[in-house]
Amino acid sequence: MIISSDFEIGYFLAVFAMLGAILIGSLLTAAHLNRWHPKLVGAAIGVSLGFALFEAVPLFV
Repeated sequence: MIISSDFEIGYFLAVFAMLGAILIGSLLTAAHLNRWHPKLVGAAIGVSLGFALFEAVPLFV
């Protein structure tokens, strides 16, 4: 996938935020780690992983 505009970068990070909120947030909820809001923590982790993946992939290509 070739990302050539700012819209695509934002879309990419939004998708990772949603995946993080769903997957990681559900994992934190199931583990009863409710000190902070689990979906918000999951979204933050998802965006961080998405940004790291976005920055690291061009190094491998």
